[in-house]
Amino acid sequence: MKVDLTDRVALITGATGDLGRVMVRTLAACGADVVIHYLSNERKAAELKNEVEALGRRAITVQADITKQEEIERLQREATEGLGIVDIIVANAVVQYEWTSVLNQPAADYASQFESCVMQNVYLAKAFLPALIERGTGGRMIGINTECAMQNFPNQSAYVAGKRGMDGVYRVLAKEVGEHQITVNQVAPGWTVSDRDRATQTERNEAYEASVPLKRRGTDQEIANAVAFLASGLADFITGAYIPVNGGNVMPTI
Repeated sequence: MKVDLTDRVALITGATGDLGRVMVRTLAACGADVVIHYLSNERKAAELKNEVEALGRRAITVQADITKQEEIERLQREATEGLGIVDIIVANAVVQYEWTSVLNQPAADYASQFESCVMQNVYLAKAFLPALIERGTGGRMIGINTECAMQNFPNQSAYVAGKRGMDGVYRVLAKEVGEHQITVNQVAPGWTVSDRDRATQTERNEAYEASVPLKRRGTDQEIANAVAFLASGLADFITGAYIPVNGGNVMPTI
């Protein structure tokens, strides 16, 4: 038994980011062709394209602003023209901003989180799912959420508001498209070790690790592994799930 994505086409939004680049490499290593979305880091997108092609898979890069419906519609057209119908949609991109208290957080930050967490996913569903429904052989939509959506700590309000809104869209969408064998799931990372931490040697944080049952931070590869599993046939009967990948730091209740 293995994660086999041979001849599937995957889109990763925010593919040049700390988590996105590892998802690109992982899904390609599992056999997928990859649409590498980026906003501004054209150089990293080109590097990732070369890495995917070195694995014997196809890849294209597409620049787009995921907060705009017309841009995502263009992304869909270029992806389909370049690689064919996208089977696996991974919504990873999010607008970055400075966190502060509700009383001090600029209203524009709430709008940016709504646009990138909620509307990105609405636009992706509208643009990409009709082709999967028409084809009739199923598909995957996987969103990157966060443990923060369950923690609700001070200074997280804009991010939490956006991700909790995203959660609502995903749960409803899972019920709406399930009959077409399209699964809709979320992966919720904790505070994850990435290349940025490795470069600055900041992988360890004892205060955070003390609250985690597994007593460590997760890695970008572990997040990508969860995405690859949900993208594969091994997860055919999993939909509507919010899956924390954070060593047990948050645990959804039943």
